[in-house]
Amino acid sequence: MKIEPAAAIDGHIAVPGDKSLSHRAVLLSAVGEGETRISGFGRSEDTEATIAAVRDLGVRVYEADHETLRVFGNGLRGLTPPKKPIDCGNAGTLMRLLPGLLAGQEGTFELTGDDSLRSRPMERIAEPLRRMGAAVETTDGRAPLMVEGGTITPITYELPVASAQVKSAVLLAGLYGDGETTVEEPLPTRDHTENLLAQAGVAVRRQPHSVTISPPEALRLGEIEVPGDFSSAAPFIVAATLLAGSSLTVHGVNLNARRTGLLDVLERMGANITVFNRRRIAGEPAGDLDIRPSQLVGTTINAREVPLLVDELPLFALLAVHARGDSVLRGAAELRAKETDRIEAVVDGLRKLGAHIRATQDGFTIRGVPSRIRGGGAIDARGDHRIAMLGAITGLVSREGVDVEGAESAAVSFPGFYDLLDSLRGNTTS
Repeated sequence: MKIEPAAAIDGHIAVPGDKSLSHRAVLLSAVGEGETRISGFGRSEDTEATIAAVRDLGVRVYEADHETLRVFGNGLRGLTPPKKPIDCGNAGTLMRLLPGLLAGQEGTFELTGDDSLRSRPMERIAEPLRRMGAAVETTDGRAPLMVEGGTITPITYELPVASAQVKSAVLLAGLYGDGETTVEEPLPTRDHTENLLAQAGVAVRRQPHSVTISPPEALRLGEIEVPGDFSSAAPFIVAATLLAGSSLTVHGVNLNARRTGLLDVLERMGANITVFNRRRIAGEPAGDLDIRPSQLVGTTINAREVPLLVDELPLFALLAVHARGDSVLRGAAELRAKETDRIEAVVDGLRKLGAHIRATQDGFTIRGVPSRIRGGGAIDARGDHRIAMLGAITGLVSREGVDVEGAESAAVSFPGFYDLLDSLRGNTTS
């Protein structure tokens, strides 16, 4: 797909519901009591896989409309083994969180996924779940994996790397223990699981570097409204920042501080972004964003910030390419274990289009030039939705446009991405 340059983007948009919250809402509703109504559900290939998974486990899910689900929970221990493996598709969140719930069920469960997901490391969840009493077998450290539930022993687990997915797997398994389960994390990570558990009636105790839960008798959620996904809004925020003459408003987006590190980085780079109409949606801070273009300066992102904008780091590279001065990313080796090696994908893709960018073991360095990137070539998405969207925004802000190879992979998280992009500039892509 060829993405042609745009003079500017202009308009008011709302993005699909938060993907991380949508996954978690369905999973917790599946083991809840009675009916849970989920509105603002972020529909994508990944979250569709979560709906299919809980259905395979015996849970009734009624799709009232495109963004509204009614989930009829089976209770904490009510999931049943399907006759076939559970296909997680490309959804890493599903693959890593679901075993936490399965650890407390009766029976044996097999989880698999597509080629990309089967290449990603899974021992990071298997090891703590084994310590808690579940039998978990991986395939050379990766999927497919087998989970056999058992008697769960509460533990205090120190995360070797900052990971909201691993933290969540342990906390979900802790729902089935006979005492407190604690996860200690080296750096703050997304806390959507903790927020939803608290909303469901679980006793959650938080410290600056740890979270502790006590097992409940039951989960009761009732209604969940999902705010807009910040990671889905991020490509449009970047485009409006880089294109002179742009004026963009994004409505109802999740502003959880553990998700919005990109806003902090943009602020120190000199971006012109205003947050207004702040409110709470599903227990999460939310609000509207007004974005205007601005001249940027380079900056450095260190390891402590990485978990707060890990999904937006490819877009940070594009910002840095257009900023005045040097920019550096450090402490982001986790990018090499995503849907693809995102460090390699970003550096190879942007360098071919005229960027002065160099890869390091755990990040990249960039010498920015405050003018539009040349473009004129192609970015291979490598089956990774984040790289596909990076390619599209690069084409939009370039001088010559960009061919995005594998552009369809954006649908993994944002099925309507290209249509929305088109609507903001009034031009069509070909």
